[in-house]
Amino acid sequence: MNDILTIIGLTFLPLLELRASIPYGLFNTDLSWVTVFIVAVLANIALGPLLYLFLDRFVHIFLHVKIINKYYQKIIIQAQKKVSKYIEKYGIIGLAIFIGVPLPGSGVYSAALGAYFLGFKFKDFFWATIIGVLIAGVIVLAVCTLGNGAWDIFVKKV
Repeated sequence: MNDILTIIGLTFLPLLELRASIPYGLFNTDLSWVTVFIVAVLANIALGPLLYLFLDRFVHIFLHVKIINKYYQKIIIQAQKKVSKYIEKYGIIGLAIFIGVPLPGSGVYSAALGAYFLGFKFKDFFWATIIGVLIAGVIVLAVCTLGNGAWDIFVKKV
């Protein structure tokens, strides 16, 4: 049970998420890869709505301060108007790919922040989170289980 809690804890850490918890679970526990994958993916998916709802409550508290509200209206609302056509065009898939590419700075934390401030609806963000986390989970699992051979799927042998 401690191993599962550790995987969940690592998944909940900013910048790490399942990019750290899957390798930890595979290489430092006796859990099967299926268990590690399921626990890490479900924890990371659960993190998305929690972050989005926290941001929604947190931002509204600060919007009662006039100076913050003024800048929010000026910067955030204008930015939302400028990017709305891109959100309509790429929407859930674009955000899912951002979450799914296991690079530093991408993931559920930054996607929740970006999605909230860019005006994504909660439902759209939630679906993007599910898709993106599954993509990231499969990539991280493949790299960990295939090791150096993971890159062979992208290289044609002559």
